[in-house]
Amino acid sequence: MKPSPYLLPRPVGDLLGKLPAYPGSLLFVTALNVALSRQLSPDVMQLLVGRKLRLRVTDAQWAFDFAWRSNRFVASQNKGEADLTISASAYDFVLLARRQEDPDTLFFSRRLAMEGDTELGLLVKNTIDAIELPVLDLESLKPSHVLARMRHRLAHR
Repeated sequence: MKPSPYLLPRPVGDLLGKLPAYPGSLLFVTALNVALSRQLSPDVMQLLVGRKLRLRVTDAQWAFDFAWRSNRFVASQNKGEADLTISASAYDFVLLARRQEDPDTLFFSRRLAMEGDTELGLLVKNTIDAIELPVLDLESLKPSHVLARMRHRLAHR
């Protein structure tokens, strides 16, 4: 399979890599909690307790550290190794979120990497595969669409 058709330009990645990771981790776990936390089965929740997870966006030089505590994902400032690190480019993570590419294809083409606890990696992958997640619609995030939704909500209060 061909490599990812889009990587962030190196100067952009270098600049993003200088940003503190913790605020990004807070935003990331907020999105995870909205999309996933209510859909996880009790046995999956139990297996996630106390496990340190890291999502690494390779071309942005970002790493989001998080864990499962008290029935939700929480951001963490993990100084050491994570139990599981999942790495890919920003583009490939967007493809995954939009369900335009599956994790196995990216993994076997070496565009997605999982390091650490293999059993935990399979648990995460199989859990995400089994859950009906909404497809990330980037069009809905355009400023004009966001402002239109806000106007509509304000008008109907």
